[in-house]
Amino acid sequence: MKLNSHPLHWHRITLLILLLCQGACSPKSTFRIIEKPITWTSEREALSVKYLKERHGIDQETASIDPKMVVIHWTAIHTIEVTFDVFDPPTLEGRDDLTGASLLNVSSQFLIDRDGTIFRLLPDTTFARHTIGLNYLAIGVENIGSDKMPLTKQQLKANEELVRYLKRKYDIEYVIGHHEYQNFQATELWKEADPDYRTIKTDPGDAFMKKLRKNLEDLNLKSIPTL
Repeated sequence: MKLNSHPLHWHRITLLILLLCQGACSPKSTFRIIEKPITWTSEREALSVKYLKERHGIDQETASIDPKMVVIHWTAIHTIEVTFDVFDPPTLEGRDDLTGASLLNVSSQFLIDRDGTIFRLLPDTTFARHTIGLNYLAIGVENIGSDKMPLTKQQLKANEELVRYLKRKYDIEYVIGHHEYQNFQATELWKEADPDYRTIKTDPGDAFMKKLRKNLEDLNLKSIPTL
């Protein structure tokens, strides 16, 4: 069978190929956030408002924040399911180092699995207890990992994409590792009523934060203060 050699015929074929490739051949962004909300009750709201007032000196009616910072954590728990179950109850149990300050359970706004899947546990601007002295302005990002299970390349990419997403929405000035939080003690951002309430953190480590900051250089984020 002789193919139609008319120029218009070949133009239509070329156009069809381009359209097909646009849908199937072009690289696409895989960034997405999966909603996986932890339980939010009137008890959790009340404990959060109380924490804001008693620990941070902020008296407000709702458990909300104005984000200026993103704090990167690791969970020291090896699965999404167990981490979710730990964060889900409104009250904290079995953590004597923390319950003296508040019965409010720890949590974060985001949780990232080993493969880079991002879960939203709380709305971006809902208060979460994750970083002493800075909860009132910080969005927490937990990553499944530990010192014996270093964070993955997929998690590095996911953290970068999530920070960029948050930066587009809010006036984010700092991105810090949890282990760096005490560097803010002498700044006006620090709000913690008890001068002795501190915990020693190592997550997610200098190596991970160095890589993440390098990937985010174009955002011109502020450098963390030195002790």
